[in-house]
Amino acid sequence: MNTAASSNTCRLTVAQAIVRFLANQYSERDGAEKRLIAGCFGIFGHGNVAGLGQALLEAELHESGALTYYQARNEQAMVHAAVAFARMNDRLSTLACTASVGPGATNMLTGAALATINRLPVLLLPGDTFATRVATPVLQELERHGGYDVSVNDCFRPVSRFFDRVWRPEQLPQVLLGAMRVLTDPVETGAVTIALPQDVQAEAHDWPTELFAKRVWHVPRPLPQPAELARAVEVIRCARKPLIVAGGGVIYSQASEALREFAEATGIPVAQTQAGKGSLTYDHPSCLGAIGSTGTAAANRIARDADVVIGIGTRYSDFTTASRTAFARPDVRFVNINVAGFDAAKHAGESVVADAREALIALKVALAGWSVQQQYRDAAAKLAREWDVTVTRAYTLAHGPKPAQSEVIGAVNDISDPRDVVICAAGSMPGDLHKLWRSRDPKGYHVEYGYSCMGYEIAGGLGARMACPDRDVFVMVGDGSYLMMAQELVTAVQEGIKIIVVLVQNHGFASIGALSDSVGCQRFGTSYRYRNSQSRRLDGAVLPVDLAANAESLGLRVLRATDIEEFRAALQNAKRGNDPVMVHIETDPLAPAPDSESWWDVPVAEVSRLDTTRAARATYEHNKATQRPLIGALSAQPPEKT
Repeated sequence: MNTAASSNTCRLTVAQAIVRFLANQYSERDGAEKRLIAGCFGIFGHGNVAGLGQALLEAELHESGALTYYQARNEQAMVHAAVAFARMNDRLSTLACTASVGPGATNMLTGAALATINRLPVLLLPGDTFATRVATPVLQELERHGGYDVSVNDCFRPVSRFFDRVWRPEQLPQVLLGAMRVLTDPVETGAVTIALPQDVQAEAHDWPTELFAKRVWHVPRPLPQPAELARAVEVIRCARKPLIVAGGGVIYSQASEALREFAEATGIPVAQTQAGKGSLTYDHPSCLGAIGSTGTAAANRIARDADVVIGIGTRYSDFTTASRTAFARPDVRFVNINVAGFDAAKHAGESVVADAREALIALKVALAGWSVQQQYRDAAAKLAREWDVTVTRAYTLAHGPKPAQSEVIGAVNDISDPRDVVICAAGSMPGDLHKLWRSRDPKGYHVEYGYSCMGYEIAGGLGARMACPDRDVFVMVGDGSYLMMAQELVTAVQEGIKIIVVLVQNHGFASIGALSDSVGCQRFGTSYRYRNSQSRRLDGAVLPVDLAANAESLGLRVLRATDIEEFRAALQNAKRGNDPVMVHIETDPLAPAPDSESWWDVPVAEVSRLDTTRAARATYEHNKATQRPLIGALSAQPPEKT
């Protein structure tokens, strides 16, 4: 039992102090408070079992409202789950992750990079080697001849927004407060890593009791500066064919309603990035759907001739800009609304550094009485309707004998409820979902496409369902991503967390197979096949891999479907249950999805003996000629008289 050294101090180990501190941290925005650190995933080894492991156990046994511990199976996966949890909570709540020194710690690196790239908060607590170096080198320690103060945990520095190592207990309060500051900063947030030497974790210290008092971190909504707003309004008023590009910032700032009102008042059509999909419902007249390399023909046609692009909460990734070919008009201008000045300044746009919701509200007031011409409004709505017909056709393709992936997406979309969540990250599925999924709720579309990390899907589905237990979560995963990381199915079974895993079996890497074809590489290395004894190539018979049986062995209920009607029935069965379940179906990886009328820059070999590569190079050079730097025009032109 811990006893106080004085009336104003409390004697705890460093690990016990961390656990108690984290349990009392809260975020607040718009008057609503949330636990900032809602729990802790952990996999224990010699680097953390006697420190954080002991502290979590003691808290669970003796402290009401303690940090809940969740058992994970893979260190990378538990970070993905925490990131998905944070995304569903609009970055206002997350989970901590602790791993042992060495491989346990470095297994979290991919998750850290994913969190930082997507600007989603996650707290990482890797064990580290002895601060005293009393037994150096210990098991799993990296020895560097040039110095002893570096461990494998220093690999976290470039992929973390905050990194520190607690060499002495006295350093802990400053480190913890600094970590919470970054976790709750909408501009700076990402992976926050505190490396914890294993001997320091177990060391006792007299802590000021104030360290463990409830602390609320207020998340601001920065208002647009009047001068910035005025310049943006001037540019927009001069526009004849403006386009809004809605990014993830619209979702995280809960600005969907403000976006809808702004679009209706001004008539400006809205295209959506992967992170911003769902910011406007698919059937809204102003919604053009996805933009860019995986976008809709509707959005990309409007983008091609847009004279002003209003980017809201987007970082303009290469998929959004179609590798800088989407916005083709020579005099195109940009207005960038972003909480981060770094993104607001992109493409030499007029910067409005502000919260997305507050900026949209202010713009609507400043543009009162102004709107695009009705002809432009009608043309955009017509393109959106035409694309919706294309989606219906893709949903009901009747491709056989194996169905097309678009039919699988259509069945899930039809059977899911409007507030249900679809999860994906890598392969051909994210592109098809981006252009085909009919989003009906701002939190219903959850595709990780900042890092597009294979293996995110199941772990992400677990974290998303933990964040929103009132929504069904559909995890859309191909066999390639499933084989990368499926271990957290066991965690879902253990905790009784319902996720519906839709496993699309196409015997290989469908996305890279198509990409390989497009660059003249003949789908090399993308099919799961035996090695041919004659040719010595991997072009023999299909491997007899049964991933449904694998899922069953992990404790999951599995439903197999051989055609779309069986698949629909299985989905309805899964919806009715309360347990984690997999629905398995084989698809044809060669069945095409509707064309985005767009491009993605993947360089093709400049010289080759292969006819396919030479042909691909010619196509590449044709598309490359349309690429431009996207530096916005310097001055707005006055509107033409009508």
